[in-house]
Amino acid sequence: MDMKPPAAPRRRRPLGQRLALGVVVLLLLLGAGHAVLWRVMASQLEAGLATWVQIRRAQGWRVDHAAPQRGGWPFSATLTLGAVRLEGGSATLPGGMVLEAERVVLRVTLPWLHRLRVEMPGAQRLRIAGGEWRFAADELVALVPLERDTPPREALLLAERLRLSTPAGPMEVARANLALANSSTATEGEPALAFSLVAEAVDLPMPADALGPFGRRIETFAADAALSGPVPGGRVPAQRAEAWRDGGGVLELRSLTLRWGPAELHAAATLALDAGLQPTGAGSLRLTGAGPALQALSDAGLVGRRAAGTARIMLPLMSRPTAAGATEIEVPLTIEDRTMAVARIPVMRFAPLDWPGTSAAR
Repeated sequence: MDMKPPAAPRRRRPLGQRLALGVVVLLLLLGAGHAVLWRVMASQLEAGLATWVQIRRAQGWRVDHAAPQRGGWPFSATLTLGAVRLEGGSATLPGGMVLEAERVVLRVTLPWLHRLRVEMPGAQRLRIAGGEWRFAADELVALVPLERDTPPREALLLAERLRLSTPAGPMEVARANLALANSSTATEGEPALAFSLVAEAVDLPMPADALGPFGRRIETFAADAALSGPVPGGRVPAQRAEAWRDGGGVLELRSLTLRWGPAELHAAATLALDAGLQPTGAGSLRLTGAGPALQALSDAGLVGRRAAGTARIMLPLMSRPTAAGATEIEVPLTIEDRTMAVARIPVMRFAPLDWPGTSAAR
């Protein structure tokens, strides 16, 4: 009987080779999974864009853009839109609005899949209420949270070296951020819209010596405000304003800070609309450098000669020294009948607000 020799034992790969093979297989699986995730992210971006455009068009807006281009691999998914144009009719906004963007990039980046980054590189143009502004920035970004089946309730806008061409001339803002939050279910006394704005190194569209010691640069401008609800719907601005006023609507200016040349201003106020749909309200104002500020406003024709003379007499009576050795005033502020009064002294009269959709005399 023939006996077969015993089979040679199978040689096992060294442990190092097995580990290396396992790592290669794992990397291949992770790469394939990442590719699938990237495609899903890009598809969701396209679907979200299509839904947003459909909603805007149903609301009467015109939305145009070039075919979206996918990109951003491997760490983000992007959609790049060229020749973007967003246009709303005068029934929606007084005078209508047109926004044209050379390019808009929609970006979702790992691991922040709950946040959409909207980038606007290149030249942009905004036309609203008969005025036109061209602008560009080193960085112009909006950050918007993404929630399933829910419109965004907040947004953060960031700008670095924002350059604007305004009807009055060129203007530049070194840094700015604007935070917005809204609530569609706000009732009387609850914020329907809140915003916080901070702008630094604002170069105004005027000659450097236009306002004497103030110059054209505002060092800091900051404002924190809330618009109480309910904010009514509709397409006629005058009717919406009347309904908002009759519903107890109020604009609360929680704080306003301005540092400009020798002056520093802090203010707070509560504003509403009167029977003629004109602003009315009251607040307080704290100001250092009141003398130079009054002189500059008078020289610019923003404060009448008589009001300026009265204010010069009252300033020493209202001033008090600060710890830094300067003087400041803190006085009540009122707005009534299109006139702003400081410590009951009328200092400025405003042009009437013209609300489309009403023929009431102003």
